[in-house]
Amino acid sequence: MRKILVFVFALSLYPGLKADAQYYYENSRYFGSDFTVEVGGSFGIMNALTDLGGRKGVGKKFIKDLNWKNSKPAAGFYLAGTYRDAIAVRVEATFGTVQAYDSILKSVKTTTYGRYERNLSFKSKITDLQLAAEIHPLFFKSYDEDPPRISPYGVIGVGYYSFDPRTKFNGQWYALQPLHTEGQGAEGLTGTQPYKLSQLNVAAGFGVRYELNSIFRARLEFVHRFLNTDYLDDVSTTYVDPGVFNSMLTPSQAALAQQLFDRQGELTPGHVTDVGAQRGNPNNKDAFFTIQLKVGIVLGRQKR
Repeated sequence: MRKILVFVFALSLYPGLKADAQYYYENSRYFGSDFTVEVGGSFGIMNALTDLGGRKGVGKKFIKDLNWKNSKPAAGFYLAGTYRDAIAVRVEATFGTVQAYDSILKSVKTTTYGRYERNLSFKSKITDLQLAAEIHPLFFKSYDEDPPRISPYGVIGVGYYSFDPRTKFNGQWYALQPLHTEGQGAEGLTGTQPYKLSQLNVAAGFGVRYELNSIFRARLEFVHRFLNTDYLDDVSTTYVDPGVFNSMLTPSQAALAQQLFDRQGELTPGHVTDVGAQRGNPNNKDAFFTIQLKVGIVLGRQKR
């Protein structure tokens, strides 16, 4: 990552080092050099696709189960080095929050096959650091003058993100990962090791770039993060025997875990959940995405 930052910074210096730099096109607004650097900020929304919440019916894959009511604000900043406006490499930091709760399904609970009655919820802050490439197909063609001001593009990259799922109980927020709510790491439970709160992701998306003038650019961009975990919301597999918490946690932690791992009794007093009953679906990994408006300053152009 440090080498990439040095490379992008070097690109920003390149156009200013040579007053007689060669420009690969010109138009009525500016001369365009081979290399430019863009630095900017972004603001928009962040949302997640997890086991919790969703829409009516049985849980579905991808956006078929997306509930837009869970969208939360997200913001960030980025630095990109671009060659001939066609190919760019950028580093970006994005900060936001994801959340979901089964109670959102109350109005359609008769269709959700027990998802509403599960009564679980989570919220997590997200910090995502991304290294990505942009491909602008319209600029694979050479322009002597007046290139397009609007450029659709694709994005693909890798990211490193952190999360920390929490839930609200009796007016307080509690971190769920330390409570091992599905018995992660307990002796005799195979395939359920504790999950890490910082992991890699794969990012892919698309956007539209618009040249406001010789200095400023604007973008509207959607980027989806594919995760290698099903525990963004702390829900994945089945309900465990509540006695397992006594063997791996302190007495106070075990008592809290026994109240938070299964909250169906809050809606249906006296409810008894069978050990091994479905709590989540481990076959579908979690994901989160952003839709953002970006505004950047372009360095490396000479205004006419």
